[in-house]
Amino acid sequence: MLKVTLKRSLIGSPEKLRRVVHALGLRKINQSVKHKDTSSVRGMIHKTSHLIEVSEVSED
Repeated sequence: MLKVTLKRSLIGSPEKLRRVVHALGLRKINQSVKHKDTSSVRGMIHKTSHLIEVSEVSED
């Protein structure tokens, strides 16, 4: 499992990038969500890596 946290504001970001962040389930700064480690999620993380923070958590 991956824990994804939005660390930077989306103000001034392109609309396409905002949609990717919203598709990850992030709406507010410092909000965290958990996702399964899949290739599609990894691609979204790679595209928004300058705005988010990612850490691995156990599947408890």
